[in-house]
Amino acid sequence: MSSHDDKPHVPASTVWPIGFAIGIACVLVGLVVNWWIAIVGAAFVVLFAFLWVYDLTRGMREPGAAPEPGAETVEVADAAAPEEDIDDEHTYSRGGLLIAGTVGVGAAIGALVTLPVLGFAVLPAFESEKQHNVDLGPLSNFPEGKYVVATFLENPAQGEVSRKTAFIRNNGTTSVSGKREPSFTVIYSRCAHLGCPVQPGGLVNNAGRKSVPTPSGEPVELTPVEGLSSFGCPCHGGQYDTEGRRIAGPPVRSLDRFAFSIVKGHLVLGTLFSVGDVEGTGGDAKIQRYTSASPGVHVNGVERWLYPIPVPGR
Repeated sequence: MSSHDDKPHVPASTVWPIGFAIGIACVLVGLVVNWWIAIVGAAFVVLFAFLWVYDLTRGMREPGAAPEPGAETVEVADAAAPEEDIDDEHTYSRGGLLIAGTVGVGAAIGALVTLPVLGFAVLPAFESEKQHNVDLGPLSNFPEGKYVVATFLENPAQGEVSRKTAFIRNNGTTSVSGKREPSFTVIYSRCAHLGCPVQPGGLVNNAGRKSVPTPSGEPVELTPVEGLSSFGCPCHGGQYDTEGRRIAGPPVRSLDRFAFSIVKGHLVLGTLFSVGDVEGTGGDAKIQRYTSASPGVHVNGVERWLYPIPVPGR
């Protein structure tokens, strides 16, 4: 006569779920702090998920597995069954199959929910923006020591949506690697708070505005500014000095700038970049340069850890 255990079968305890949870936590923390932490966390997730599933499906892969220590062994003999049939019989754990299926379905649902969100949040930061150089004409268009408001189409093929405004000052010449080269300060007109158009704090000489032809066929408008002392945002009161440094209001960093080059005596604008701090003035200024970031995003200081992968903003 045989006895049966009425207690339900409970899988043996394992540490794999704990490692899996730690890996998920590392991935989430790494997305905020450092990509290497996220990579290590992803490796933990894959490793412990495999070990977890491997452990849960042990009963399906190992027929006739030895019972766990302390468990009762019940032998049931079937006299009518041939011996060879008993040897060929394979037993599978239904509980292990259900648990593995549940884990698999949960992982699939989690991936379907998480991957699109991560894609929209992270991938834009890795999209490379095509650079469009803008020829603003000969250097003589920019009197030394004075700001000029330049309005231009960054990409004529896109039309008016690519129109940009920059504040440009000719700093004269500066020493670079022992050579004297032209120096310019080229500040983008969008506020580093929410992207509103910044206004020059000086007399804008509209009567002196001129249209300069460019090789692209789209003219550039240049308007001189007299006595500029600062830049101000009319939306929320952000204030910047003549170097684009934040001096008051809600902006989180200095005004963005355009890189520039001198090509055959012409001033050519290149990539837009974000600026942390600016030390000094004019051609002697030391600029903390960062990849172009959206308005409101910190690029330096402790706060930048909240924005590890700034989405490029124009």
